[in-house]
Amino acid sequence: MSCLAVADGEGRNGVWLVEQGLKVLSVDNSAVAASKADTLAQQKGVKLDFEVADLLNWEWGENRYDAVVAIFIQFATPEQRTQLFENMKKCLKPGGLLLLQGYTPRQLDYGTGGPPVAENMYTEAMLRKSFCRYGNSASC
Repeated sequence: MSCLAVADGEGRNGVWLVEQGLKVLSVDNSAVAASKADTLAQQKGVKLDFEVADLLNWEWGENRYDAVVAIFIQFATPEQRTQLFENMKKCLKPGGLLLLQGYTPRQLDYGTGGPPVAENMYTEAMLRKSFCRYGNSASC
């Protein structure tokens, strides 16, 4: 099963996904992160494919991955997020799994991390609009 790990940083998520039996391509814009991801994969005895790229200009492909995993990728502005979400949907095979984890604007009240601005965070309505085939319908 093929998996794309979006903005995977130092590869912790990508390596874990490989350990679960997936063939993972981890993409991040940092060569330093790629080096650390490679070291982690070697320490764990797994093969993680890593590509250093600007995700806003990277060729995502179409119907390419069985799963797309994006954990705390909230560096993106709302405009960039729209582009990233569209690319995630496009590269995912029909029936594939999209796993997206991030903060809601309530995180700002806690002051324990995450993006410093609410506009980079996720709301249920925004995610429904972005990922439901039927917009905000009751079937989502």
